[in-house]
Amino acid sequence: MGYVEDLRKIIGSRPIILVGSVTVIVNDEGEILLQERTYPPGFWGLPGGLMELGETTEETARREVFEETSLVVDQLQFINVYSGPEYFVRAQNGDEFFIVTVAYYTKHFSGEMKVDFSESISVRFFHPGNLPGQLVKGHKVILDEFLSKHYKNI
Repeated sequence: MGYVEDLRKIIGSRPIILVGSVTVIVNDEGEILLQERTYPPGFWGLPGGLMELGETTEETARREVFEETSLVVDQLQFINVYSGPEYFVRAQNGDEFFIVTVAYYTKHFSGEMKVDFSESISVRFFHPGNLPGQLVKGHKVILDEFLSKHYKNI
């Protein structure tokens, strides 16, 4: 049982603040790795997830990328922290939370990409000019900032 599950046993579905990390991974062709998520159905997003007790946001980013793709990332570069009322989520089960997301990017990764089917339908690289139409709303904001401020320098 993880931290969030333990916390939910105590407080039920009331709103809480959760911290997570995502990573923009760029390959040698300049394409960005996205995962087709199981929830919400039909939406694509960045590899990432929630922080566990005692982790740094960088450790969370590395762990989540590995869990979801089997890739090992290195040399994470900071993009920004995203928070506020627009990052409120009501899960399918009624749980409510405000997410604080710390976003990173890297071009340094290794390993053989494999899908974790418990969280993803597929993972694949996309050219920035040909991203899927249905992106997780908060991840679109991150990608827009990454593309406008960091992509040209990577």
